[in-house]
Amino acid sequence: MAVDPKQAAQTGREHEVGNLTSPLLSFDLSNEIQRLRSEGRWQSGHTAKTLVKYPDLRIVLIAMKEGGKLVEHRTEGRISVHTLEGKIRFRVSEQTIELPAGHVLSLESCIPHDVEGLEESAFLLTIAWPSS
Repeated sequence: MAVDPKQAAQTGREHEVGNLTSPLLSFDLSNEIQRLRSEGRWQSGHTAKTLVKYPDLRIVLIAMKEGGKLVEHRTEGRISVHTLEGKIRFRVSEQTIELPAGHVLSLESCIPHDVEGLEESAFLLTIAWPSS
């Protein structure tokens, strides 16, 4: 479904957000990846769509071009990264891990890291925050 151009200009999103908190959510990841790659933001090196958003859990689908980068950042929750397509490079401090399709890593909270697309890639980022 198309997004109103006025709304896209305000939010930076070119895709419909949809329901992020249903008791049951299901996704066709191949179709979601194709949609992300059809967006104008894809030309910047990467684009992302939040699929699930609860107070203690978030799942984000990220499509990244070869050479695309997510600059160093950190999150307050533990994360997992599951490469679906292509190959990414994940850097933590002095350690570099290459993650081809089918590989998963996890990282403790608050650790600075960055990500680079070694090939055109897609991965799922899961963020889990501790219960309050």
